[in-house]
Amino acid sequence: MESRVSSSSETAHQTLQNSAPKSSPSSVNRLWRPAAQRNMKNQWSKLNSLRQEWASSSSTARSHATSLVNAYLSQRFMKDMELGVLSDMPDIQKKACWKLLKQQVVHRDNLLSSYKEMVGTVVNMVNTSMSLRCFLKGGINSPLIQFSNSSNDTNDNGDGGGMPVFIFWSISVFEKLASELVQMFKLELNLKRLLVIEFLSLRSKEDSIIEKLCWSDEIYQGEFDDLSRCNLDCREASGSASTKLDGFVSENIKQPNCQPDSDVLQIYLTAWLTDVNIDKKRVEDIFSEVGEEMHVNLVS
Repeated sequence: MESRVSSSSETAHQTLQNSAPKSSPSSVNRLWRPAAQRNMKNQWSKLNSLRQEWASSSSTARSHATSLVNAYLSQRFMKDMELGVLSDMPDIQKKACWKLLKQQVVHRDNLLSSYKEMVGTVVNMVNTSMSLRCFLKGGINSPLIQFSNSSNDTNDNGDGGGMPVFIFWSISVFEKLASELVQMFKLELNLKRLLVIEFLSLRSKEDSIIEKLCWSDEIYQGEFDDLSRCNLDCREASGSASTKLDGFVSENIKQPNCQPDSDVLQIYLTAWLTDVNIDKKRVEDIFSEVGEEMHVNLVS
């Protein structure tokens, strides 16, 4: 008796499943395009906001780096300064150097905080650039058609079969431009990290507070995990490929006891300001071209 009831229940359940409306491939393709358009606009809008975040964090970081350098140089040249009537005050140079050192430590912490924000921005750029595709959610046999920018279905490429998302461009064209854009910021982050290490390592001979850093050191807790999300690995030795900056390898990384002079530090600050690995005209062109294709203004 029980087996008959169970069999009847299974048959009824199977009948309900078979009678549920199924989505045809044509209806899925028809609905994919507007969903893909919404996702594409959202992701490129995020990329646009993230590049502005980068500019803000980079500017703030350079301001902290400049203050840090000024505090360090003032300590360095304090012994050679003519103090005039102040020279008769007991331990005036020692007290001044100690105060400048405390200021340097504050600027050091602020620079590190801004650098951490820049790393987070590039991580978000990488994640956003990898979320441009639009996948069917729940499978083609689902009665409710939904889409997502992530998928567990290996048979769904999320590119709509290569059809244009808006007018002419397929998903792959948008991805290629996003990859080009993000690559510039990744290279610049690599360079900024090298400069941050130099700035954070500035110390006088008498200073016992600030430690000299090298390329393979983790600057803040969890930094290596963040950089790995950008496909940047700094765990290797300083002479490795991880220290390459757009095809260039700095030999000064291999000189941990070398303290840069004021001229070199000025060059560091100028290099920070110019964003040497970011072709700003190309960045504007990318957002202009993408915006034109999507009929959205992404250029401020």
